[in-house]
Amino acid sequence: MPIRIYNSLTRSKQEFTPLEPNAVKIYVCGVTVYDYCHLGHARAYVVWDVVRRYLQYAGYEVQYVQNITDIDDKILNRANTEGVTMTEISDRYIKAYQDDMDRLNILPADRYPRATTSIPAIINLIQVLIDRGYAYPAGGDVYYAVQKFPNYGKLSGRKLEDMQAGASGRVDSNEPLKHYPFDFALWKSAKLNEPFWASPWGNGRPGWHIECSAMVKSEFGDRLDIHAGGADLQFPHHENEIAQSEAVTQMPLANYWMHNGFVNIDGEKMSKSLGNFQTIRGLLETYDPMALRLFILQAQYRTPIDFTEEGINTASKGWNNIQEALKFEQNFGEQLNWQEFTSTRDFSGELDAFPFDVNWGIDITFNRDELLDDVITRFNEAMDDDFNTAIAISIIYELVKTLTTERNNLVHAGNIQIPSITLWRTNQTLKYLTSILGFVSTDRIEEDTSTITDREIEKMIELRKEAKKNKNWAEGDRIRDELKTLGISLIDQVGGEVRWHRS
Repeated sequence: MPIRIYNSLTRSKQEFTPLEPNAVKIYVCGVTVYDYCHLGHARAYVVWDVVRRYLQYAGYEVQYVQNITDIDDKILNRANTEGVTMTEISDRYIKAYQDDMDRLNILPADRYPRATTSIPAIINLIQVLIDRGYAYPAGGDVYYAVQKFPNYGKLSGRKLEDMQAGASGRVDSNEPLKHYPFDFALWKSAKLNEPFWASPWGNGRPGWHIECSAMVKSEFGDRLDIHAGGADLQFPHHENEIAQSEAVTQMPLANYWMHNGFVNIDGEKMSKSLGNFQTIRGLLETYDPMALRLFILQAQYRTPIDFTEEGINTASKGWNNIQEALKFEQNFGEQLNWQEFTSTRDFSGELDAFPFDVNWGIDITFNRDELLDDVITRFNEAMDDDFNTAIAISIIYELVKTLTTERNNLVHAGNIQIPSITLWRTNQTLKYLTSILGFVSTDRIEEDTSTITDREIEKMIELRKEAKKNKNWAEGDRIRDELKTLGISLIDQVGGEVRWHRS
């Protein structure tokens, strides 16, 4: 089944066909670096990270570019308030952004172009727009004339005449030189004590929208496959990007426009004024990064999500269950003699898609015989249908339930109810699918000399049995307590048999 993407431009799902075979160009609007990233950023960048990962899994070579806006009124205001330079503010919050993304296991972009390093490309693009009659200088500023672009509003579905009626024909008093109320700034003349760059229209700095058009052109040329961002960017930012870029190239800027849904907090829009503003780093002081990633991916990316304490706590419990299931082989593999499966693995039939490497957080290679084929098929069908992670997560929960049930059977009854090879494939499939979605175990036990082995555990259990046989109850309790501190729980069975599992 081909991948189908909901295209915001056509308002419909369309079969994905890249501009070049087996290659995908993605541009995602990045952060304006004046403060710590918030929950809305987390949703956007987790979503686009999964889209990128899945396209790579599907066999595409993906170029992923995400810009950084490092010149903006908010950055300048923050710098003035703190008495530091704009660059100091930008560098501080770029580092904070990178730290937050790393904790959420979001792959770094291939390139992060900055507005301040793209000034020549921005000036060149503005000049072309002026030369072609789409823009006009006015008192040191330059504005885009939206009435010159016949298709203005095609992405958002807004019509200029309706917008004009709602605005009653007013021109912004702060921009009196505009010809039309909805013309927008491409270049802003320098203000006192602000950073500026020289241009044919005088000293100044770029407007926000032109930055992305110039950076897309510099990074990808005239066209790209996917342009993505939050729903709040659809208008005016992405609408204005289309007007700027397509006026010059006379061709579509992007074949597919993708937008993730809003994030609300307890049913209300997140905002500092309401006191419900949630930063990523603030949330991660309480919640596991992968629990937050799970909370985000439990919803289809286009639907709004409501962040509540109950919702994140449920996701935390869900992640704990997934993580416990991911330890199944570590805890019970030797007991089930799974080494016979791993020692005879034949990699001649390796999956062509999804080559694992250290950048993905694991170093395992799978082949088709190791996985539950029907589960992989269902997962692919869900993700091929506009990246429906809600269904994909439900499939992961099914695997977790199976492993949890069999873990309980082993601990309490000493046996399993399904064939060992089927259980092993369930285990392998869980590792495979969680890795595709970018989940990594955050408290994985490393295989080193400090970790007690299964054989050492069995030896200590035998010593405890011997102590109890000799009625040395204190020694038996000491061994049990020592194992407990190492994360090993013992369950005494009728007849003297002892079951154990790692906590």
